[in-house]
Amino acid sequence: MSATTMLTIEQVSQKYEISTRTVRRYLASGRLRGYRIGPRMIRLDAAEVAEDLLGSQVGGRA
Repeated sequence: MSATTMLTIEQVSQKYEISTRTVRRYLASGRLRGYRIGPRMIRLDAAEVAEDLLGSQVGGRA
């Protein structure tokens, strides 16, 4: 069984060089999926974030 790497909103913003506000906007719109841990903590799966943010840029528009 493999462990899933979970990232904070701040870690995602630093890794992909986008603002925390943009990460929150993507969460609200459904572009990124977050997991609530407790009443205030939100974590994002690192693999899902990579696929959602980088996967859409690889193919381009047809």
